[in-house]
Amino acid sequence: MKLLHHLRFVGLIPAGGLFCCAFNAASAASGDESVCVYVGTYTGAKSQGIYLMRFDPATGRLSAPELAAKTANPSFLAAHPKRRFLYAVGEMGNFRGKPVGAVSAFGIEAETGKLTLINEQSSGGAGPCHLAVDRTGKWLLVANYGSGSIAVLPIGEDGALGEPGAIVQHHGSSVNPQRQEGPHAHFITFDPSGRFVLTCDLGLDKVLVYRLDPAKGTLEANDPPGASLKPGSGPRHLAFHPNGRLLFVISEMGSSLTAFSWDSRRGALKELETVSTLPAGFAGNSNCAEVQMHPSGKFLYGSNRGHDSIAVFAVDARSGKLSLVEHQSTQGKTPRHFAIDPAGRWLLAENQDSGNIVVFRIDSQTGRLTPAGEEIKVGSPVCVEFLRAR
Repeated sequence: MKLLHHLRFVGLIPAGGLFCCAFNAASAASGDESVCVYVGTYTGAKSQGIYLMRFDPATGRLSAPELAAKTANPSFLAAHPKRRFLYAVGEMGNFRGKPVGAVSAFGIEAETGKLTLINEQSSGGAGPCHLAVDRTGKWLLVANYGSGSIAVLPIGEDGALGEPGAIVQHHGSSVNPQRQEGPHAHFITFDPSGRFVLTCDLGLDKVLVYRLDPAKGTLEANDPPGASLKPGSGPRHLAFHPNGRLLFVISEMGSSLTAFSWDSRRGALKELETVSTLPAGFAGNSNCAEVQMHPSGKFLYGSNRGHDSIAVFAVDARSGKLSLVEHQSTQGKTPRHFAIDPAGRWLLAENQDSGNIVVFRIDSQTGRLTPAGEEIKVGSPVCVEFLRAR
């Protein structure tokens, strides 16, 4: 299973000074801070690892990609909260002779943004596809799609990863014998409080909830243990609303978005509604991929691979109700991932199979997307991490 580039935005203050990706005096005069973008890829003839680009938030311009680190299949990236380290999964067939994937830790060079490998560790399972770092910077979570397991790895003061200290194996199956013959953990994250860990398992049609012991790095199944989705949905990723009381799950196989209320005291989910991400009457093959919430909390975005579009919804912050705004072509094939800049002005869509990243302007009043006329070629992009100089 291949993943497309993933995009996320974080601040970056490396040791010894600011990492600054300056574009021009106009950006500085406007008060816009330049942003650096790390791109995760599937490696092959057109890609060698993680790439670095510069993004101008005043104009939406991207610089040509430069190789930041040569590494195999870095299909998802996550930054350390101290902003000195970057982590990547390695979707490989084996690691050090074992049938498991890898997770790599990189140091960020302050002056150039280039990445230096610190170390690699087993992901604790096969086919790692997603990872997240807790807000204290002590623990890294990883979801292993192939084995249907999740794991916790300790992070040292120097950014190095320790061996997995906690591995949780999911069990079961669902209604699709080709895609859901067993568990397939596809996503893992923390809730806004940092007390709970949520993971989407495509093979089980479930969102599972765990409690993380912040001292030991162990996981314990929550009570209640999570929520089930419609059989055959295949939940893939989720996004929390800024109010912390709602979250939205995008289902790959069902091409749908499901709104849940979130009880942050108990770690409990309650389903509110499910809507299609595809236009009425669409009869082709399509699978969902990424979901992102606009920083304002007013809009929700989801990608369709096959229809090759971003579905845009308006969000009622009280009820969680979603209202379709539009479907916007991503101007490429297979939009596996996309990201929204911190100010909510731009959306970058990564088209895995056409090998291009396309910039869209976001209308702050309606949430609609307009192509900005900016397109960058990158081989098999599958994840993007934005790092902002401050």
